[in-house]
Amino acid sequence: MIGVDQRGDCCTITLARPEKANALTQPMLDGIAAAVRESTAKVLILTGEGKVFSAGADLDGMKAGLGLSPAWEAASSAIAAFPGLSIAALNGTLAGGAMGIALACDLRIAVPSASFFYPVMRLGYRPQPSDPGRLAALIGPSRAKMILLAGQKIDAETALSWGLIDRICPPDTLIDTAMSLAEQALAADPGHVAALKRMTNGDAP
Repeated sequence: MIGVDQRGDCCTITLARPEKANALTQPMLDGIAAAVRESTAKVLILTGEGKVFSAGADLDGMKAGLGLSPAWEAASSAIAAFPGLSIAALNGTLAGGAMGIALACDLRIAVPSASFFYPVMRLGYRPQPSDPGRLAALIGPSRAKMILLAGQKIDAETALSWGLIDRICPPDTLIDTAMSLAEQALAADPGHVAALKRMTNGDAP
């Protein structure tokens, strides 16, 4: 239920369960983590099929304990540790636990119809451990609390103004925009890409 397409130095991972709004299952999370760890690419693009990037966790999986699975943190941690440039190309709404894999990316672009929400307060769940910190680092603590504690759903324009996403683009140019943002990283030495990423993240070069 995920597609992995590595062409040259670019690896595209696609959530491929559009009939279920790309709701994430344990095998999908495991597949994302494995694909990212095994990739030798300079650039990683994460996207989805259909009109929703991901509705979050699969409901049947949640009944079976998916919400407490370490697979969520494993997937987002693998993306965060990817040494190259990672781009979330959000083809639609980003909800719930799926927020974590997008927050772990270096850049996020989205279509105009995308909306963003993380209903952990209403549903009585806790977010994955790294998600609140990554969210607050992008948009600030107060806005992170608007999403997590006040349960607010925001549209793409608001997400752009808050810094949750970096660009809005039409659906038919989403992947082309991601590839355009990746051009210089694809042309560079992978060690140089990794060093710049570490420096930008505040790590030792």
